[in-house]
Amino acid sequence: MARTVWDSTVGKKTVMAVSGLIMLLYLVAHMIGNLKIYFGAGEFNHYAHWLRTIGEPFMHYEWTLWLIRIVLVVAVVAHAVSAYQLSRRDIKARPSKYVHARPRASYATRTMRWGGIILGLFIVWHILDLTTGSVHPGTFQPGHPYQNVVNDFSHWYSNVIYIVAMLALGLHIRHGFWSAAQTLGVGSRSRDRALKTVANVLALLLTAGFIAVPVGVMTGVVS
Repeated sequence: MARTVWDSTVGKKTVMAVSGLIMLLYLVAHMIGNLKIYFGAGEFNHYAHWLRTIGEPFMHYEWTLWLIRIVLVVAVVAHAVSAYQLSRRDIKARPSKYVHARPRASYATRTMRWGGIILGLFIVWHILDLTTGSVHPGTFQPGHPYQNVVNDFSHWYSNVIYIVAMLALGLHIRHGFWSAAQTLGVGSRSRDRALKTVANVLALLLTAGFIAVPVGVMTGVVS
C-alpha cells in the first residue's frame, strides 16, 4: 500500500507537502534561536548548549538533537526525491512545448526548482561551515557558536552566500506553503486569499529574521 501511494502523483505531492511543513516548523524555531545572538555571546552560547541537553536526564547528551537531525534529514531527502520525480514525470507527460503560450506564472513558481537546488547546496555548505567547521573562514572554535557566527559574517563572501540562500528560501516558502495547503486539502476558494497572505507573511518574516544575523554583524550591532 505504501508503495502504491508513493508511486502515485498525489502520494508524491503529499510527501512533499508534509516534509515541507516539517522543515518549515524547524525553520521558525531555528530563526527564533538565531535571533538570540542579539542578546550577547553568553545567551547565544547557552542556547546552543541547551539544544544538546534537551530531555536530560531522561535523554542522554545530544540524543534529542540527533533525533531532530534524523527527522530533518529524512524530510529533506523525501522532499528532494519527490520533487525530482514529479519534475521528471511532468516533463515526460509533455515532451513537446505547448502550441499556445501558458499564462505567465509568478516569479516564485518559476524559480521553485532552481531555488530548491540553491537551498540544497546551501544546507551542505552551512553544515560544513558552522557545524563541522570544515569550510569555516578563519579559526573555528568548537563550543563557541557566537564567536564562529561573528567570524563567519565578518567575511563578505559568507554574507553573499547566506543572503542569496535566504532570498531563495523566502521565494520557496511563499509558493510552497500555499501549494502544500492545496495538496493537503486545506485550500478552497474562500481560504485562498488568507492562505496566500499567511504564505507571504511567513516568507517575509523568515527571510528578514535570518538575514538580520549577517546584517547585525556587518553593521557592528553584533560583534
